[in-house]
Amino acid sequence: MNKNLWLKIKESISSVLPISVVVLILHLTIAPLPLGTLILFAVGTPLLILGMGLFTLGADLSMMMMGERVGAQLTKSRRLTFLICIAFIMGVMITIAEPDLQVLAQQVPSVPNMTLILAVAFGVGVFLVLALLRILFQVSLSLMLVGLYLAVFAIAAFTSPDFLAVAFDSGGVTTGPITVPFILALGLGVAAVRGDAGSHDDSFGLISLCSIGPVLTVLILGMFFNAEGGAASSSAPAAVENAGDIFRLFAESLPHYAKEVLIALLPIVLFFLVFQLAALHLPKIQMIKISVGLVYTYIGLVLFLTGVNVGFMPVGNLLGAKISQLSYNWVIIPIAMLIGFFVVAAEPAVHVLNKQVEEVTGGAISRNSMMAALSIGIACSLGLAMVRVMTGVSIWYFLLGGYAIALGLSFVVPKIFTAIAFDSGGVASGPMTATFLLPFAMGACEALGGNMLRDAFGIVAMVAMTPLVTIQSLGAVFKLKTILAAPIAMADEELEIIEL
Repeated sequence: MNKNLWLKIKESISSVLPISVVVLILHLTIAPLPLGTLILFAVGTPLLILGMGLFTLGADLSMMMMGERVGAQLTKSRRLTFLICIAFIMGVMITIAEPDLQVLAQQVPSVPNMTLILAVAFGVGVFLVLALLRILFQVSLSLMLVGLYLAVFAIAAFTSPDFLAVAFDSGGVTTGPITVPFILALGLGVAAVRGDAGSHDDSFGLISLCSIGPVLTVLILGMFFNAEGGAASSSAPAAVENAGDIFRLFAESLPHYAKEVLIALLPIVLFFLVFQLAALHLPKIQMIKISVGLVYTYIGLVLFLTGVNVGFMPVGNLLGAKISQLSYNWVIIPIAMLIGFFVVAAEPAVHVLNKQVEEVTGGAISRNSMMAALSIGIACSLGLAMVRVMTGVSIWYFLLGGYAIALGLSFVVPKIFTAIAFDSGGVASGPMTATFLLPFAMGACEALGGNMLRDAFGIVAMVAMTPLVTIQSLGAVFKLKTILAAPIAMADEELEIIEL
Protein backbone atom coordinates (compact mmCIF):
# COMPACT_ATOMS: atom_id res chain seq x y z
CA MET A 1 0.00 0.00 0.00
CA ASN A 2 1.13 3.54 -0.73
CA LYS A 3 3.02 4.80 2.36
CA ASN A 4 1.27 8.20 2.37
CA LEU A 5 -2.14 6.55 2.01
CA TRP A 6 -1.42 4.23 4.93
CA LEU A 7 -0.45 7.22 7.09
CA LYS A 8 -3.71 8.99 6.15
CA ILE A 9 -5.74 5.87 6.96
CA LYS A 10 -4.05 5.58 10.37
CA GLU A 11 -4.98 9.21 11.00
CA SER A 12 -8.57 8.39 9.98
CA ILE A 13 -8.71 5.43 12.36
CA SER A 14 -7.56 7.60 15.26
CA SER A 15 -10.22 10.19 14.28
CA VAL A 16 -13.19 7.84 13.84
CA LEU A 17 -12.46 5.24 16.54
CA PRO A 18 -13.35 7.44 19.58
CA ILE A 19 -16.84 8.36 18.30
CA SER A 20 -17.43 4.68 17.38
CA VAL A 21 -16.50 3.64 20.94
CA VAL A 22 -18.86 6.26 22.40
CA VAL A 23 -21.75 4.97 20.26
CA LEU A 24 -21.00 1.37 21.29
CA ILE A 25 -20.91 2.28 25.00
CA LEU A 26 -24.26 4.11 24.71
CA HIS A 27 -25.72 1.07 22.92
CA LEU A 28 -24.57 -1.27 25.72
CA THR A 29 -25.79 1.00 28.53
CA ILE A 30 -28.63 3.53 28.25
CA ALA A 31 -29.63 3.59 24.55
CA PRO A 32 -29.73 0.08 23.01
CA LEU A 33 -29.96 0.19 19.22
CA PRO A 34 -31.74 -2.28 16.91
CA LEU A 35 -29.39 -4.94 15.55
CA GLY A 36 -29.92 -3.83 11.93
CA THR A 37 -29.04 -0.21 12.73
CA LEU A 38 -25.96 -1.34 14.64
CA ILE A 39 -24.80 -3.43 11.65
CA LEU A 40 -25.31 -0.42 9.34
CA PHE A 41 -23.05 1.55 11.69
CA ALA A 42 -20.47 -1.26 11.73
CA VAL A 43 -20.37 -1.39 7.91
CA GLY A 44 -20.37 2.40 7.54
CA THR A 45 -17.41 2.91 9.90
CA PRO A 46 -14.71 1.25 7.71
CA LEU A 47 -16.12 3.08 4.67
CA LEU A 48 -15.78 6.31 6.62
CA ILE A 49 -12.17 5.52 7.59
CA LEU A 50 -11.04 4.49 4.11
CA GLY A 51 -12.94 7.37 2.49
CA MET A 52 -11.41 9.98 4.79
CA GLY A 53 -7.90 8.60 4.18
CA LEU A 54 -8.29 8.71 0.41
CA PHE A 55 -9.92 12.15 0.49
CA THR A 56 -7.24 13.85 2.61
CA LEU A 57 -4.46 12.37 0.46
CA GLY A 58 -6.27 13.41 -2.72
CA ALA A 59 -6.88 16.94 -1.43
CA ASP A 60 -3.14 17.31 -0.73
CA LEU A 61 -2.25 16.16 -4.25
CA SER A 62 -4.91 17.97 -6.26
CA MET A 63 -7.30 20.47 -4.67
CA MET A 64 -4.63 22.41 -2.79
CA MET A 65 -2.34 22.69 -5.81
CA MET A 66 -5.21 23.66 -8.11
CA GLY A 67 -6.45 26.39 -5.78
CA GLU A 68 -3.00 27.89 -5.20
CA ARG A 69 -2.17 27.99 -8.91
CA VAL A 70 -5.51 29.56 -9.87
CA GLY A 71 -5.27 32.15 -7.05
CA ALA A 72 -1.73 33.14 -8.03
CA GLN A 73 -2.65 33.43 -11.71
CA LEU A 74 -5.73 35.56 -10.99
CA THR A 75 -3.57 37.98 -9.02
CA LYS A 76 -0.72 38.07 -11.54
CA SER A 77 -3.12 39.04 -14.33
CA ARG A 78 -3.49 42.51 -12.68
CA ARG A 79 -6.98 42.80 -14.20
CA LEU A 80 -9.44 43.52 -11.40
CA THR A 81 -12.56 43.03 -13.54
CA PHE A 82 -11.27 39.63 -14.65
CA LEU A 83 -10.64 38.57 -11.03
CA ILE A 84 -14.11 39.71 -9.91
CA CYS A 85 -15.94 37.91 -12.73
CA ILE A 86 -13.99 34.66 -12.38
CA ALA A 87 -14.25 34.61 -8.57
CA PHE A 88 -18.03 35.19 -8.69
CA ILE A 89 -18.62 32.47 -11.30
CA MET A 90 -16.38 30.08 -9.40
CA GLY A 91 -18.19 30.71 -6.09
CA VAL A 92 -21.63 30.18 -7.65
CA MET A 93 -20.63 27.00 -9.54
CA ILE A 94 -18.96 25.33 -6.56
CA THR A 95 -21.85 26.15 -4.21
CA ILE A 96 -24.62 24.87 -6.49
CA ALA A 97 -22.84 21.52 -6.64
CA GLU A 98 -22.18 21.22 -2.88
CA PRO A 99 -23.95 18.01 -1.66
CA ASP A 100 -24.63 19.32 1.88
CA LEU A 101 -26.57 22.28 0.46
CA GLN A 102 -28.83 19.94 -1.49
CA VAL A 103 -29.63 18.10 1.76
CA LEU A 104 -30.43 21.33 3.62
CA ALA A 105 -32.67 22.60 0.79
CA GLN A 106 -34.80 19.46 1.05
CA GLN A 107 -35.33 20.06 4.77
CA VAL A 108 -36.69 23.62 4.46
CA PRO A 109 -40.45 23.82 3.84
CA SER A 110 -42.28 26.42 1.73
CA VAL A 111 -39.16 27.49 -0.20
CA PRO A 112 -38.51 25.78 -3.56
CA ASN A 113 -35.22 23.86 -3.45
CA MET A 114 -33.68 25.65 -6.42
CA THR A 115 -34.70 29.08 -5.08
CA LEU A 116 -32.83 28.41 -1.84
CA ILE A 117 -29.81 26.90 -3.64
CA LEU A 118 -29.48 29.80 -6.10
CA ALA A 119 -29.85 32.38 -3.32
CA VAL A 120 -27.11 30.70 -1.28
CA ALA A 121 -24.87 30.33 -4.36
CA PHE A 122 -25.28 34.03 -5.18
CA GLY A 123 -24.28 34.92 -1.62
CA VAL A 124 -21.14 32.76 -1.77
CA GLY A 125 -20.17 34.19 -5.19
CA VAL A 126 -20.44 37.80 -4.00
CA PHE A 127 -18.57 37.17 -0.77
CA LEU A 128 -15.80 35.17 -2.43
CA VAL A 129 -15.15 38.28 -4.53
CA LEU A 130 -15.12 40.44 -1.37
CA ALA A 131 -12.76 37.99 0.34
CA LEU A 132 -10.23 38.09 -2.51
CA LEU A 133 -10.43 41.89 -2.77
CA ARG A 134 -9.80 42.09 0.99
CA ILE A 135 -6.52 40.21 0.55
CA LEU A 136 -5.43 42.34 -2.40
CA PHE A 137 -6.25 45.67 -0.74
CA GLN A 138 -5.21 44.59 2.78
CA VAL A 139 -8.53 45.48 4.43
CA SER A 140 -8.83 44.58 8.12
CA LEU A 141 -10.73 41.30 8.52
CA SER A 142 -11.91 42.25 12.01
CA LEU A 143 -13.55 45.48 10.80
CA MET A 144 -15.20 43.66 7.87
CA LEU A 145 -16.56 40.93 10.15
CA VAL A 146 -17.98 43.44 12.63
CA GLY A 147 -19.71 45.43 9.86
CA LEU A 148 -21.10 42.36 8.11
CA TYR A 149 -22.38 40.65 11.27
CA LEU A 150 -24.06 43.89 12.37
CA ALA A 151 -25.86 43.80 9.00
CA VAL A 152 -26.74 40.12 9.52
CA PHE A 153 -28.32 40.68 12.93
CA ALA A 154 -30.10 43.83 11.75
CA ILE A 155 -31.75 41.91 8.89
CA ALA A 156 -32.45 38.94 11.19
CA ALA A 157 -34.63 41.18 13.35
CA PHE A 158 -37.08 41.51 10.42
CA THR A 159 -37.01 37.85 9.36
CA SER A 160 -39.33 35.01 10.36
CA PRO A 161 -37.95 33.26 13.50
CA ASP A 162 -38.25 29.94 11.66
CA PHE A 163 -35.68 31.13 9.11
CA LEU A 164 -33.11 32.31 11.65
CA ALA A 165 -31.63 28.90 12.47
CA VAL A 166 -31.87 27.72 8.85
CA ALA A 167 -30.06 30.86 7.62
CA PHE A 168 -27.11 30.37 9.96
CA ASP A 169 -27.06 26.65 9.15
CA SER A 170 -26.81 27.45 5.44
CA GLY A 171 -23.59 29.36 6.09
CA GLY A 172 -22.06 26.21 7.56
CA VAL A 173 -23.17 23.62 4.99
CA THR A 174 -21.90 25.59 1.99
CA THR A 175 -18.29 25.22 3.17
CA GLY A 176 -18.11 21.46 2.65
CA PRO A 177 -15.25 19.03 2.00
CA ILE A 178 -15.02 19.88 -1.70
CA THR A 179 -15.05 23.66 -1.47
CA VAL A 180 -12.85 24.10 1.62
CA PRO A 181 -9.52 22.78 0.24
CA PHE A 182 -9.96 24.71 -3.00
CA ILE A 183 -10.98 28.02 -1.37
CA LEU A 184 -8.26 27.76 1.30
CA ALA A 185 -5.62 27.22 -1.36
CA LEU A 186 -7.08 30.04 -3.47
CA GLY A 187 -6.49 32.45 -0.60
CA LEU A 188 -2.93 31.22 -0.15
CA GLY A 189 -2.24 31.66 -3.86
CA VAL A 190 -3.53 35.24 -3.93
CA ALA A 191 -1.65 36.16 -0.73
CA ALA A 192 1.60 34.57 -1.96
CA VAL A 193 1.69 36.88 -5.00
CA ARG A 194 1.25 39.89 -2.72
CA GLY A 195 4.34 38.72 -0.86
CA ASP A 196 4.56 41.34 1.91
CA ALA A 197 5.06 40.74 5.64
CA GLY A 198 1.33 40.45 6.40
CA SER A 199 0.41 38.20 3.48
CA HIS A 200 0.42 35.01 5.58
CA ASP A 201 -2.00 36.53 8.09
CA ASP A 202 -4.35 37.56 5.27
CA SER A 203 -4.19 34.20 3.45
CA PHE A 204 -6.91 32.86 5.75
CA GLY A 205 -10.37 34.39 6.10
CA LEU A 206 -11.97 33.37 2.78
CA ILE A 207 -14.08 30.62 4.36
CA SER A 208 -15.35 32.96 7.07
CA LEU A 209 -16.51 35.60 4.58
CA CYS A 210 -17.99 33.03 2.18
CA SER A 211 -20.07 31.70 5.11
CA ILE A 212 -21.69 35.10 5.71
CA GLY A 213 -23.15 35.44 2.19
CA PRO A 214 -25.60 32.52 2.49
CA VAL A 215 -26.75 33.73 5.92
CA LEU A 216 -27.67 37.12 4.49
CA THR A 217 -29.44 35.78 1.41
CA VAL A 218 -31.51 33.21 3.35
CA LEU A 219 -32.48 35.84 5.92
CA ILE A 220 -33.70 38.03 3.06
CA LEU A 221 -35.65 35.05 1.66
CA GLY A 222 -37.28 34.73 5.08
CA MET A 223 -38.92 38.11 4.54
CA PHE A 224 -40.80 36.77 1.52
CA PHE A 225 -41.55 33.13 2.40
CA ASN A 226 -43.62 31.68 5.23
CA ALA A 227 -41.99 28.66 6.87
CA GLU A 228 -45.13 27.82 8.85
CA GLY A 229 -46.67 26.25 5.77
CA GLY A 230 -44.88 22.96 6.23
CA ALA A 231 -42.69 20.91 8.48
CA ALA A 232 -39.11 19.87 8.21
CA SER A 233 -38.73 16.37 6.87
CA SER A 234 -37.98 13.69 9.41
CA SER A 235 -34.59 12.04 9.55
CA ALA A 236 -35.97 8.79 10.96
CA PRO A 237 -33.96 5.77 9.78
CA ALA A 238 -35.21 3.26 7.22
CA ALA A 239 -36.35 -0.11 8.57
CA VAL A 240 -33.61 -2.75 8.49
CA GLU A 241 -34.73 -6.31 9.19
CA ASN A 242 -32.16 -8.58 7.54
CA ALA A 243 -28.83 -8.71 5.69
CA GLY A 244 -30.64 -8.16 2.38
CA ASP A 245 -31.95 -4.77 3.57
CA ILE A 246 -28.45 -3.73 4.63
CA PHE A 247 -26.94 -4.74 1.30
CA ARG A 248 -29.76 -2.98 -0.57
CA LEU A 249 -29.26 0.31 1.32
CA PHE A 250 -25.54 0.44 0.59
CA ALA A 251 -26.02 -0.76 -3.01
CA GLU A 252 -28.58 1.99 -3.66
CA SER A 253 -26.62 4.72 -1.89
CA LEU A 254 -23.19 4.12 -3.46
CA PRO A 255 -24.20 5.08 -7.04
CA HIS A 256 -26.28 7.98 -5.69
CA TYR A 257 -23.32 9.56 -3.90
CA ALA A 258 -21.00 8.67 -6.78
CA LYS A 259 -23.22 10.83 -8.98
CA GLU A 260 -23.46 13.64 -6.37
CA VAL A 261 -19.70 13.86 -5.90
CA LEU A 262 -19.10 13.76 -9.66
CA ILE A 263 -21.51 16.69 -10.13
CA ALA A 264 -19.81 18.55 -7.26
CA LEU A 265 -16.25 18.01 -8.53
CA LEU A 266 -16.95 18.57 -12.21
CA PRO A 267 -17.26 22.41 -12.12
CA ILE A 268 -13.92 22.75 -10.31
CA VAL A 269 -12.16 20.34 -12.68
CA LEU A 270 -13.55 21.98 -15.83
CA PHE A 271 -12.74 25.43 -14.49
CA PHE A 272 -9.16 24.36 -13.75
CA LEU A 273 -8.72 22.74 -17.17
CA VAL A 274 -9.80 25.97 -18.89
CA PHE A 275 -7.29 27.86 -16.75
CA GLN A 276 -4.59 25.32 -17.54
CA LEU A 277 -5.09 25.66 -21.30
CA ALA A 278 -5.50 29.44 -21.27
CA ALA A 279 -2.94 30.61 -18.73
CA LEU A 280 -1.26 28.13 -16.38
CA HIS A 281 0.44 25.66 -18.75
CA LEU A 282 1.62 23.40 -15.91
CA PRO A 283 4.08 20.64 -16.89
CA LYS A 284 2.77 17.17 -17.70
CA ILE A 285 4.15 15.60 -14.50
CA GLN A 286 2.18 18.05 -12.32
CA MET A 287 -1.01 17.43 -14.28
CA ILE A 288 -0.59 13.67 -13.79
CA LYS A 289 -0.14 14.22 -10.06
CA ILE A 290 -3.25 16.41 -9.91
CA SER A 291 -5.24 13.81 -11.89
CA VAL A 292 -4.25 11.02 -9.50
CA GLY A 293 -5.18 13.26 -6.58
CA LEU A 294 -8.60 13.95 -8.08
CA VAL A 295 -9.25 10.21 -8.41
CA TYR A 296 -8.32 9.72 -4.74
CA THR A 297 -10.53 12.68 -3.78
CA TYR A 298 -13.49 11.34 -5.76
CA ILE A 299 -13.32 7.75 -4.49
CA GLY A 300 -12.65 8.88 -0.93
CA LEU A 301 -15.56 11.29 -0.81
CA VAL A 302 -17.98 8.75 -2.33
CA LEU A 303 -17.02 6.15 0.30
CA PHE A 304 -17.11 8.74 3.09
CA LEU A 305 -20.57 10.10 2.20
CA THR A 306 -22.00 6.61 1.73
CA GLY A 307 -20.66 5.47 5.09
CA VAL A 308 -21.75 8.55 7.01
CA ASN A 309 -25.22 8.86 5.43
CA VAL A 310 -26.18 5.19 5.53
CA GLY A 311 -24.27 4.10 8.61
CA PHE A 312 -24.14 7.15 10.90
CA MET A 313 -27.36 9.10 10.18
CA PRO A 314 -29.81 6.46 11.56
CA VAL A 315 -27.63 5.95 14.64
CA GLY A 316 -27.61 9.68 15.38
CA ASN A 317 -31.39 9.92 15.05
CA LEU A 318 -32.12 6.89 17.26
CA LEU A 319 -29.61 7.87 19.95
CA GLY A 320 -31.12 11.35 20.21
CA ALA A 321 -34.66 9.95 20.46
CA LYS A 322 -33.84 7.21 22.99
CA ILE A 323 -31.76 9.38 25.33
CA SER A 324 -34.35 12.18 25.34
CA GLN A 325 -37.06 9.69 26.41
CA LEU A 326 -35.18 8.64 29.56
CA SER A 327 -36.53 9.78 32.94
CA TYR A 328 -33.16 11.46 33.49
CA ASN A 329 -33.02 12.91 29.96
CA TRP A 330 -30.85 15.83 31.15
CA VAL A 331 -27.97 13.42 30.58
CA ILE A 332 -28.29 14.15 26.84
CA ILE A 333 -26.39 17.44 27.43
CA PRO A 334 -23.09 15.92 28.69
CA ILE A 335 -23.44 13.01 26.23
CA ALA A 336 -23.84 15.46 23.33
CA MET A 337 -20.77 17.34 24.54
CA LEU A 338 -18.76 14.11 24.62
CA ILE A 339 -19.94 13.22 21.09
CA GLY A 340 -19.11 16.73 19.87
CA PHE A 341 -15.61 16.57 21.37
CA PHE A 342 -14.77 13.48 19.30
CA VAL A 343 -16.91 13.91 16.18
CA VAL A 344 -15.04 17.00 14.89
CA ALA A 345 -11.96 14.83 14.31
CA ALA A 346 -13.98 12.85 11.76
CA GLU A 347 -14.63 15.92 9.56
CA PRO A 348 -12.38 15.57 6.45
CA ALA A 349 -11.98 19.32 5.84
CA VAL A 350 -10.80 19.88 9.43
CA HIS A 351 -7.65 17.88 8.73
CA VAL A 352 -7.02 19.92 5.57
CA LEU A 353 -7.33 23.20 7.51
CA ASN A 354 -5.15 22.02 10.42
CA LYS A 355 -2.39 20.88 8.04
CA GLN A 356 -2.53 24.18 6.16
CA VAL A 357 -2.38 26.21 9.39
CA GLU A 358 0.63 24.30 10.67
CA GLU A 359 2.49 24.73 7.37
CA VAL A 360 1.73 28.45 6.94
CA THR A 361 2.66 29.30 10.55
CA GLY A 362 5.83 27.19 10.46
CA GLY A 363 4.55 25.03 13.32
CA ALA A 364 3.80 27.99 15.63
CA ILE A 365 0.15 26.85 15.58
CA SER A 366 0.30 23.06 15.63
CA ARG A 367 -2.31 20.60 14.38
CA ASN A 368 -2.76 19.25 17.90
CA SER A 369 -3.48 22.67 19.43
CA MET A 370 -5.92 23.43 16.61
CA MET A 371 -7.71 20.10 17.09
CA ALA A 372 -7.91 20.60 20.87
CA ALA A 373 -9.41 24.11 20.45
CA LEU A 374 -11.89 22.84 17.85
CA SER A 375 -12.90 19.83 19.97
CA ILE A 376 -13.56 22.00 23.03
CA GLY A 377 -15.55 24.45 20.90
CA ILE A 378 -17.72 21.77 19.32
CA ALA A 379 -18.31 20.11 22.70
CA CYS A 380 -19.62 23.43 24.05
CA SER A 381 -21.79 23.99 20.97
CA LEU A 382 -23.42 20.55 21.28
CA GLY A 383 -24.15 21.11 24.94
CA LEU A 384 -25.79 24.47 24.19
CA ALA A 385 -27.70 22.96 21.24
CA MET A 386 -29.19 20.29 23.52
CA VAL A 387 -30.19 22.97 26.03
CA ARG A 388 -32.10 24.63 23.17
CA VAL A 389 -33.78 21.34 22.17
CA MET A 390 -34.89 20.64 25.76
CA THR A 391 -36.01 24.16 26.70
CA GLY A 392 -37.00 25.80 23.41
CA VAL A 393 -34.81 28.83 24.18
CA SER A 394 -34.36 30.98 21.06
CA ILE A 395 -31.08 30.65 19.19
CA TRP A 396 -30.98 34.47 19.20
CA TYR A 397 -29.53 34.57 22.71
CA PHE A 398 -26.70 32.17 21.90
CA LEU A 399 -25.78 33.73 18.55
CA LEU A 400 -25.79 37.32 19.82
CA GLY A 401 -23.68 36.47 22.85
CA GLY A 402 -21.30 34.16 21.00
CA TYR A 403 -20.63 36.49 18.09
CA ALA A 404 -20.26 39.50 20.40
CA ILE A 405 -17.48 37.68 22.30
CA ALA A 406 -15.86 36.42 19.07
CA LEU A 407 -15.87 39.84 17.39
CA GLY A 408 -14.55 41.48 20.56
CA LEU A 409 -11.66 39.00 20.72
CA SER A 410 -10.79 39.75 17.09
CA PHE A 411 -9.42 43.16 18.14
CA VAL A 412 -7.05 41.83 20.82
CA VAL A 413 -5.58 38.59 19.37
CA PRO A 414 -3.04 38.29 16.51
CA LYS A 415 -4.73 38.75 13.12
CA ILE A 416 -3.94 35.27 11.90
CA PHE A 417 -5.84 33.68 14.82
CA THR A 418 -8.96 35.68 13.94
CA ALA A 419 -8.81 34.59 10.29
CA ILE A 420 -8.17 30.94 11.21
CA ALA A 421 -10.91 30.97 13.88
CA PHE A 422 -13.61 32.30 11.57
CA ASP A 423 -12.49 29.87 8.84
CA SER A 424 -12.57 26.93 11.23
CA GLY A 425 -16.19 27.67 12.14
CA GLY A 426 -17.28 26.94 8.57
CA VAL A 427 -14.91 23.99 8.20
CA ALA A 428 -16.05 22.23 11.40
CA SER A 429 -19.70 22.21 10.28
CA GLY A 430 -19.30 19.60 7.53
CA PRO A 431 -20.89 16.27 6.54
CA MET A 432 -20.59 14.71 10.02
CA THR A 433 -22.54 17.61 11.48
CA ALA A 434 -25.24 17.40 8.80
CA THR A 435 -25.59 13.61 8.90
CA PHE A 436 -24.91 12.67 12.54
CA LEU A 437 -25.31 15.69 14.82
CA LEU A 438 -28.35 17.22 13.08
CA PRO A 439 -30.25 13.87 13.07
CA PHE A 440 -29.25 13.47 16.75
CA ALA A 441 -30.87 16.84 17.52
CA MET A 442 -33.88 16.09 15.30
CA GLY A 443 -34.45 12.71 16.97
CA ALA A 444 -34.36 14.35 20.41
CA CYS A 445 -36.58 17.24 19.31
CA GLU A 446 -39.17 14.92 17.73
CA ALA A 447 -39.28 12.73 20.84
CA LEU A 448 -39.76 15.77 23.09
CA GLY A 449 -42.45 17.28 20.83
CA GLY A 450 -40.48 20.44 20.06
CA ASN A 451 -40.49 22.73 17.02
CA MET A 452 -38.12 21.06 14.54
CA LEU A 453 -37.24 24.21 12.58
CA ARG A 454 -36.63 26.43 15.59
CA ASP A 455 -35.12 23.94 18.05
CA ALA A 456 -33.32 21.19 16.08
CA PHE A 457 -32.10 23.38 13.22
CA GLY A 458 -29.40 25.76 14.30
CA ILE A 459 -27.05 23.01 15.48
CA VAL A 460 -24.85 23.67 12.42
CA ALA A 461 -24.84 27.37 13.35
CA MET A 462 -23.80 26.55 16.92
CA VAL A 463 -21.02 24.27 15.67
CA ALA A 464 -19.82 27.06 13.37
CA MET A 465 -19.89 29.68 16.16
CA THR A 466 -18.09 28.23 19.18
CA PRO A 467 -14.68 27.59 17.50
CA LEU A 468 -14.52 31.35 16.85
CA VAL A 469 -14.21 31.84 20.60
CA THR A 470 -12.01 28.84 21.48
CA ILE A 471 -9.42 29.35 18.72
CA GLN A 472 -9.18 33.08 19.36
CA SER A 473 -8.76 32.23 23.05
CA LEU A 474 -5.84 30.04 21.93
CA GLY A 475 -4.53 33.14 20.15
CA ALA A 476 -4.85 35.19 23.34
CA VAL A 477 -2.82 32.58 25.25
CA PHE A 478 -0.23 32.56 22.44
CA LYS A 479 0.03 36.37 22.59
CA LEU A 480 0.36 36.33 26.39
CA LYS A 481 3.14 33.73 26.25
CA THR A 482 4.96 35.84 23.65
CA ILE A 483 4.73 38.94 25.86
CA LEU A 484 5.93 37.07 28.94
CA ALA A 485 8.78 35.42 27.01
CA ALA A 486 10.11 38.74 25.63
CA PRO A 487 11.72 40.05 28.91
CA ILE A 488 13.32 36.63 29.51
CA ALA A 489 14.81 36.62 26.01
CA MET A 490 16.14 40.17 26.50
CA ALA A 491 17.67 39.22 29.88
CA ASP A 492 19.41 36.23 28.26
CA GLU A 493 20.85 38.47 25.55
CA GLU A 494 22.12 41.00 28.14
CA LEU A 495 23.72 38.18 30.13
CA GLU A 496 25.52 36.91 27.05
CA ILE A 497 26.86 40.45 26.36
CA ILE A 498 28.13 40.77 29.97
CA GLU A 499 29.84 37.37 29.76
CA LEU A 500 31.56 38.44 26.53
